[in-house]
Amino acid sequence: MAAPYATLPGTARGRLYPEEESTFRSPFQRDRDRIIHSSAFRRLKHKTQVFIEHEGDYFRTRLTHSIEVAQVARTVAAALDLNVELTEAVALAHDLGHPPFGHTGEDALDALMQPYGGFDHNAQALRIVTSLERHYAEWDGLNLTWETLEGIAKHNGPVAEPWPYALADYNARHDLELHTHASAEAQVAALADDIAYNNHDLHDGLRAELFSTDELAELPILRECFAEVDRAYPGLNYYRRRHEALRRFFGVLVEDVIRVGRRNLADLDPATVHDIRHAGRMVIQFTPALWDDLKVIRAFLFQRMYRAPAVVEMRKIVTGAINDLFPLFMANPEYLPKQWRKDVAEATGDAALARIVADYISGMTDRFAIQEHARLTGSDIIEQTRVT
Repeated sequence: MAAPYATLPGTARGRLYPEEESTFRSPFQRDRDRIIHSSAFRRLKHKTQVFIEHEGDYFRTRLTHSIEVAQVARTVAAALDLNVELTEAVALAHDLGHPPFGHTGEDALDALMQPYGGFDHNAQALRIVTSLERHYAEWDGLNLTWETLEGIAKHNGPVAEPWPYALADYNARHDLELHTHASAEAQVAALADDIAYNNHDLHDGLRAELFSTDELAELPILRECFAEVDRAYPGLNYYRRRHEALRRFFGVLVEDVIRVGRRNLADLDPATVHDIRHAGRMVIQFTPALWDDLKVIRAFLFQRMYRAPAVVEMRKIVTGAINDLFPLFMANPEYLPKQWRKDVAEATGDAALARIVADYISGMTDRFAIQEHARLTGSDIIEQTRVT
């Protein structure tokens, strides 16, 4: 049974374009399904999480990451008696706005877009679901509910002004109350993101041999996880041992969020979701002690994985590819696919054209960006990024 502070389908604020609701799906189930069937969601399968798309089949991609986030989010939402479908919809959509090459691609695109308002992947996710997905006869975008859009826009908390272009543009038409916190469901999706990437980046870093199992076993939280495995299974195979330890680490994070969420909700005693939005703080959190431990783990990942020499070298190469493509499309917008030509013809000034170019590049997968760069420049970066 849903808690009184859960987001209930019967109280949903509706959609920008009114439409008849489904007779067998709630509004949030319908949002989830539209997100899963979107072109942007499919493209996540060839977008980087940390490693470039061609580097290995076992590393996480944006798609597998989003699925893992949704799985964690559903578990936590159910434990807190929240709306599971809304939580899942926000979790599945949270990374739709990422450009190719992960945060490296975002940094490069943001730098190029600084004269035109910058680039932000959270804001771009909103732009995709409200404008760039163009499959329906009566509107651009997916026409998602207010609650799902709110969750995409501000699952990490209130958005400080000046707002990113895409948020400001949509908010002028459909007020998402960017100055308040989001629903508890959206907050769960945000913490599920933290849980998923902290766990799977450790897996991927081990697989890439950027650090050792012994080094992990010295980190906070993980130290006890490995000790527990060693007590229960002395002499366990090397690979099973580290998997069992990381499985326990995953469980510690999930259980901590559920425990703190229950305590915060009991203390706040919210009567409705309105009370959650106006609580003045996030109600879904880690304990301070666990958050401090996670900061140590994140610092370890930053130094040993995100800034590993091989990763840094690839960052330089793929940044160069984005830096080549953006001015090329700006100078030659006729290189854009024909479905973009109407937008180009209606663009007034460089800022409008730059936004179109950023939309196009940000929608590329790693693989397509590499192929387009090779086709248009004659330079094959795949050879530069190939692991030797």
